[in-house]
Amino acid sequence: MDKPAICGGTPVRETKLFYGHQYIDDADIQAVVEVLKSDFLTCGPKIQQLEERLCEVTGAKYAVVCSNGTAALHMACQAAGIGQGDEVITTPITFAASANCALYCGAKPVFADINEETYNIDPNQVEKLTNERTKAVVAVDFTGQSVQLDELLAHCRKNHLVLIEDGAHVIGTRYNGKCNGSIADMTTLSFHPVKTVTGGEGGAVLTNSETYYQKLLLYRAHGITRDPQWMEHEPDGPWYYEQVALGMNYRMTDMQAALVNSQLDKLPMFSQRRKEIVKAYNEAFAGLPQIVVQKEIPESDTTRHLYILRLNPSKLKIDRKQFFEALGAENICCNVHYIPTYYFPYYEKIGYKRGLCPKAEKLYEEIISLPLYYAMTDKDVQDVIDAVTRIAVYYAIDEG
Repeated sequence: MDKPAICGGTPVRETKLFYGHQYIDDADIQAVVEVLKSDFLTCGPKIQQLEERLCEVTGAKYAVVCSNGTAALHMACQAAGIGQGDEVITTPITFAASANCALYCGAKPVFADINEETYNIDPNQVEKLTNERTKAVVAVDFTGQSVQLDELLAHCRKNHLVLIEDGAHVIGTRYNGKCNGSIADMTTLSFHPVKTVTGGEGGAVLTNSETYYQKLLLYRAHGITRDPQWMEHEPDGPWYYEQVALGMNYRMTDMQAALVNSQLDKLPMFSQRRKEIVKAYNEAFAGLPQIVVQKEIPESDTTRHLYILRLNPSKLKIDRKQFFEALGAENICCNVHYIPTYYFPYYEKIGYKRGLCPKAEKLYEEIISLPLYYAMTDKDVQDVIDAVTRIAVYYAIDEG
């Protein structure tokens, strides 16, 4: 095996390959240009079109689009009635917004450990942590693989909890043949540029509940309504509106909505290409004892947003940081998803300590996110495989 570039060898590629990148084509550009030439830049017809399209794509009855995935989580928690003194169970292996949304409402995030093979929240741990103060579960479809929705829904129904599926990674995935977004009480989406489809920014909440839908509309726009059924006073003219709740300005622009709409046309090909890349990675790494391949539950037909390379420390002479740096020297630019949320100084200051979720903490020490996006060529994919293999073999512990 050739020496890794970090040891003086020649890098597997001359140019940098980043871990994620949006794909924008002429149709996307034209969709945005049409909005810029139209009468509406925000609160216009593209918003309703996108909401209808998301319902078509996912099978959900209702969709409310908003400014980003964090806003979607906050709106969902508000619609669920989460407030002071409540507890919300979530996973630590996620972006901070999955827990912050509970704090925004005055509730306490409670962190449940993960399944060590799938890396998703463990329903058994959720059950153990549920008590009389628990109001909701925010279950994150980490990497795009669906959480165990059947088990989580059964638990939530038994204990009168709201199941909020943080589906920031999950668009394009199906669970037992049904699209994620049409199953949980509410499912949130993100359209950040590294996601499967993008609006630059943007988010959405999907639900089958008309009650949640009406509340989500309110919380997206300051808690203000022009609908007489929500008003407390008689309108004194056609201009009249009332603020009936404390909402935020979480609206999406028509430019963003047009871009997401155009991107959704490409979701099947985005999904297919991501599956091809994941298959290539899995097959290449399955034979390396230095690498652990993420397991997938049979219920999840996954469109993967992230590819997690998990190292087997007992088979390597180097740690995760050194492996990460070695990949960088090969011009393979990676990332790490995620630092356990309660490791952050803010959470430490409000009383959280390390040791809450041992499996999640161990996972964090061993993972690297490899490049995964639609526009990767077969050569790009092979470069990643070659770089990982070169480093894993070169630094393998000799057991002879």
